[in-house]
Amino acid sequence: MTIYTLELSEKEFDFIETLRNYKRSYPNGEPNIRFYLNMLYAEMLDEPLED
Repeated sequence: MTIYTLELSEKEFDFIETLRNYKRSYPNGEPNIRFYLNMLYAEMLDEPLED
């Protein structure tokens, strides 16, 4: 079994944690969290790739 260690940016970590919270909060906080996830995703797509 191989174990990989990845470094995440603050934005990537925030995206993952928000996604986990979205799954826990459904259906109560769903619209606001879903909007925030879409915004974070769009921002990450617009960032230049790191070498």
